[in-house]
Amino acid sequence: MTGTIIFDPLVPWAFVLIVAAIAMAGVILAAARGLNGWPLRGLAAVVVLAALTGPSYQQEDRAPLADIVMLLEDESASQSLSDRPEQTSTAADALAAQIAARPNTEVRRITVPDGDGDAGTQLMTTLSNALAEEPRARIAGILAFSDGRVHDTDLPLNLPAPMHLLLTGKSTDWDRRLSVRNAPAFAIIGEPVTLTLRIEDMGATPDTSGVAPLEISVDGAPPQSFQVPLGEDIELPVTLPHGGRNVIQFTVPMAEGELTDRNNTALIQMNGVRDRLRVLLVSGEPHPGGRTWRNLLKSDSSVDLVHFTILRPPEKQDGVPVSELSLIAFPTRELFLEKIDDFDLIIFDRYKRRGILPALYLDNVANYIREGGAVLVAAGADFAGADSIFRSPLGTVLPAAPTARVLDEPYRPNVTDLGARHPVTADLPGGGDWGRWLRQIDVSETAGNVVMSGVDDRPLLILDRAGEGRVALLASDHAWLWNRGYEGGGPQLELLRRLAHWMMKEPELEEEALTAEATGQTMRIKRRTLEDSTPPVTLVDPLGNETELTLSETSPGVFEGAFEGPEIGLYRLTNGDKTAVIGLGPAAPREFEKTIATAEVLAPVLTALRGGALKIEDGLPRLRNVRPGRPAAGRGWIGLTPRDAFETRDVRQTNLLPGWLVLFLSAALMTAAWLREGRR
Repeated sequence: MTGTIIFDPLVPWAFVLIVAAIAMAGVILAAARGLNGWPLRGLAAVVVLAALTGPSYQQEDRAPLADIVMLLEDESASQSLSDRPEQTSTAADALAAQIAARPNTEVRRITVPDGDGDAGTQLMTTLSNALAEEPRARIAGILAFSDGRVHDTDLPLNLPAPMHLLLTGKSTDWDRRLSVRNAPAFAIIGEPVTLTLRIEDMGATPDTSGVAPLEISVDGAPPQSFQVPLGEDIELPVTLPHGGRNVIQFTVPMAEGELTDRNNTALIQMNGVRDRLRVLLVSGEPHPGGRTWRNLLKSDSSVDLVHFTILRPPEKQDGVPVSELSLIAFPTRELFLEKIDDFDLIIFDRYKRRGILPALYLDNVANYIREGGAVLVAAGADFAGADSIFRSPLGTVLPAAPTARVLDEPYRPNVTDLGARHPVTADLPGGGDWGRWLRQIDVSETAGNVVMSGVDDRPLLILDRAGEGRVALLASDHAWLWNRGYEGGGPQLELLRRLAHWMMKEPELEEEALTAEATGQTMRIKRRTLEDSTPPVTLVDPLGNETELTLSETSPGVFEGAFEGPEIGLYRLTNGDKTAVIGLGPAAPREFEKTIATAEVLAPVLTALRGGALKIEDGLPRLRNVRPGRPAAGRGWIGLTPRDAFETRDVRQTNLLPGWLVLFLSAALMTAAWLREGRR
C-alpha cells in the first residue's frame, strides 16, 4: 500500500498563476499600507489557490512482479561440434537453477535454431521475437550460451537489460577450412577459367609442414591429389570438359584433431557454354531452300557460318573467259583435310558427287564423324541417283540408303511414336497441324531412329550416332515450304534449331539423359529415355547411404521424381547405364565458414549495456545484482539488474480540500482580518 499527493487543477495552471500573482500583489499592498490583517488575507488567498490546484491523496494497492532473466541456448549447426551441446546444456541447467532460486525471479529458456536456408545463426532475431512477448520493464538480464558465431548482429535492437555471452568451445580447438572464390556460373567450353582457392588453419593450430593435400574431382570421377600451401591464395585454371552442368568438387582430407570436415569440401557447379559454333554449309545446285538454311544459321549470333555453293562444276562449259569469272576457287583441301576439325557441324544441302570432292575428302568427313563430329544431309532428288553422296565413303556412316525412287506428291510430315519421345521432335509447336511438303526421297532405314515420317509412313528424318559423332538424314529438300508459310507453314525454324543443337551434343537435347536440378535441399530428378519405362534411380548421399527412388512418367519419354536430401554435399545418381552428380546446399555452408568460438562478433552488443563474455570451460560465473548503468560483468561474475516492477491492483483518491472546507477557511480568515483591523 502506497500513498501519494497528486494535483488536478480545476482551471489551467496559467490561470492559477495569474490569480496567485494578483493575490500576492494585494497582500503586498495591504502590508505597505499598514493594515494589520494582511497575514490573514494572505492565508485566505493561499486557501483559495490551494483549492484551485485540486489536491488529493491517492492510495495504490500494489503487487510486486517477478524479474525475468532470458536464457538463449544456441542450437545452430556450428554448436553441434565437439562437446559444445553438452557444455551448453550443463551450463544452462545450472544457471537456470541458480536464477530460479533467487527471490522474485523467473527464467525464460529460448532455443536458437539455424536460420532459413543458409542464413546462419539468427540469435538477435530470435531475441527480438522473444522480447516482443515479454514486458521490457521486467527484463533483468539476458544470457546467451553460444560459440559467438552469430550472423545477424547488424539487427538494430534496443536491449532493456545487460546481455552476457557464455562462450562454448575450448581454447585448444582448431579447424582447417577450404574456400573457393570468384567461381562463375558459366564458362566457355575448352577455355580455362581461373578459380581462387585458399586453405587456412584457424584456432590453436598444431605445428604443420605448411602444406595440405587437395583432391579435385569433376562430375564424380576419381579425384586427383595435389599438395598445396596453407594460408595462401592459389590460382587454379579449370577447363570445363563438356556443355551443361559441370560439378567440380574440391576436398581437403580431415586432419587429426580438427573440429569438423564440413568446411573441408567445396562444390562448384558451372554451366559449360560454347563461345561460337562453327558451321560449314556446302550447297549443291541452287534451290529455294538454300536461302532458308543460310538465313537460319546467320540469324543466330552465336554461329560462325562458312557457306560454299558449288555453282561451276567441272563439266560446265559456257565459254566465259576465266579472267572474267568472279568466283573464287573452292578451298577443298583446306576445308576437308586441314581444318575440318575446327567445325562443330557440317551440312550438305542437296550436294551430289560432281568430281569436286575426291573420295579421300569424303572419307575424311566420315572419320570426322566417328571421332566426334556432326554431319547433316538434307537430301534432294540427286540423293536417289547415281551421283548420290550415299555412293561415296560418306555412305558408310549414313543411317539410310536410297531406293532410287523420288516421291513427287503432297504429304504432311508426321512425328513418329519414337519421335514423340525424342527431344528433337517432341512437342513441336503446332501439334502436327502443319503445311504439306511436295517431295520425299524414298530411303530404307539401316540404322538410327526414325523421328519423322512422310508418304505412307516412309522415313523422313533419321537420327543416328556413328562412333563418337552424330549424323542426321532429312529425306526431303522441301523444309523451306514451312518457312514460306505454305498451307499455314510449320515449325521449320524450331525443328532445324533443335536438330543442329542435338548434333552438337547440347545436354538438354540428349534422348538418353539423367539430370537433376537442386532447390535448397530438394532435387528434381529427370530421366529422358526412348524406352517405355525406366528402373528406379539409385541415389548415394555424401555419407555413402543408398536410396532408391521410383520415377513417374510426366510426358512421353520423360520420367521425373523429387528427393529431399538429408545432407549437404555431393549426391551420385545412377539409372541403368546413366549416371549424374549434383551438389545440394551452398558451396560453403555459412555455419561452417568459421567454427572457432569467439566473443568478437557479439562484442558491440555486449558492451552497449556493459555486459561481458565468459568462457564456460573456465567455470560457471557468479550472479550479482547491479544498478542500471553500472558495470555488469567482471572476473568470474555477471550482473543482473533488479527491476522492482509491480502491478497496481486498486487506486483510491481522497480530496484534501473539499468545497465546504475551502469556503469555511477562506470566510473565517477574511472575517478575522476585518475584525483585526478594527472595522465592525
